[in-house]
Amino acid sequence: HAAEAAAAALTAGADVVRRAAEQAGADPGELSVDARHAESSLLSFAYLRFKDPEQGLAPRIAGEDRTAAAGFYPSRDGRWVYLHSGFPHNTQGLLELLGVKDDRRAVTRAVGRLHAIDLENRIAEAGLCGAMVRSAAEWDASVPGRQLASRPVVEIIQMGESSAEALPGPADRPLDGTRVLDLTRVLAGPTCARTLAAYGADALRVGAEHLPSIPLFAVDTGLGKRAASLDLQDEKDAARLRRLVRQADVFSQGYRTGAMEKLGFGVTNVLKLRPGMVYVSINCYGHDGDWRQRPGWEQLAQAVTGMAVRQGRHLRQSAPTLLPAAVNDYITGYLAALGALVALERRARVGGSYWVRVSLARTAMWVRSLGERSQVRAQTLQPKELAAFSAQTDSAWGPFSYLKPAVSISNATVAWDR
Repeated sequence: HAAEAAAAALTAGADVVRRAAEQAGADPGELSVDARHAESSLLSFAYLRFKDPEQGLAPRIAGEDRTAAAGFYPSRDGRWVYLHSGFPHNTQGLLELLGVKDDRRAVTRAVGRLHAIDLENRIAEAGLCGAMVRSAAEWDASVPGRQLASRPVVEIIQMGESSAEALPGPADRPLDGTRVLDLTRVLAGPTCARTLAAYGADALRVGAEHLPSIPLFAVDTGLGKRAASLDLQDEKDAARLRRLVRQADVFSQGYRTGAMEKLGFGVTNVLKLRPGMVYVSINCYGHDGDWRQRPGWEQLAQAVTGMAVRQGRHLRQSAPTLLPAAVNDYITGYLAALGALVALERRARVGGSYWVRVSLARTAMWVRSLGERSQVRAQTLQPKELAAFSAQTDSAWGPFSYLKPAVSISNATVAWDR
């Protein structure tokens, strides 16, 4: 029930916005979320339409089509392993770990000589991306599965005291004047800040020129934002970010546990600089427990939590299969935004600094717990639907159309203005 999960996460966040407006003495307005629109948003990058395709971005190439170091492979013990190529350094790292060239038959033979759990452990020790495929029952019984199950789907921790700060925006743009620093890449993290921007937040995406990105995803999740580049290993750039932190309300980061701490921008560093900050942490496997430092992606969350096994069985296939959408990425972004909105609303009433924590695997467990549809396949948007759900903007790649937010509030503007 991915469509329902997306609609529920978006509705919950929008309802917080309405409550905040009501507490400020404004008419909260009528709220609606189109479930079909919300479902389509789980593949929103695929619905970008450039007026001049030759001036637009190249289509995204799936990892399995770019390299042999991606996809599901059978292991020696009859299990399956999912290899995630990610960015080029990860692709090369996986090939070196397996000791093969970028050839599918060579990778198949190499994985087939190893036990799945042994390969998973070697991948984790090398800081690369890959995992043994598990059923839902197997994941739920595992140590990392039990550790994640003990945490809320959206965790909001008060980290300190500070004065109450009213949300500055008018009723029709309730987060106008709320400043968001977005230090994330690819989909889940950027979706959080994009969601806040739809309610009027001033979002600044802070990247680094030396870090790779996926341009199509950057366009999709860059709606509503400004963008800047800083190298946080350069003290001058780190000082610039510290100045920005002191002026911000939300700091959102999507790196595995420990990465931002090494750069001096972990939760305690940031809250010391700016009491009253809402600090958002997004990763794959959770922020406590044995897997907290493992890098991960959408596909790995599906592979380890049982989603891929269930999808394979649903399609009557012998091999595990990925869902045909970035279900955990986008929904985790919506849940992160929900947590940030709850924290901002709470700060407006009673003050405080807050730490919001979400993860792809915990989201997958929640979505999985909602049950499965029987004999229903997702249908792509028809032209009339796409037109109704889309808006247009200009960009460095020329004019393009994109999916609007699936949320509608009768007396508020829920849209991206840049």
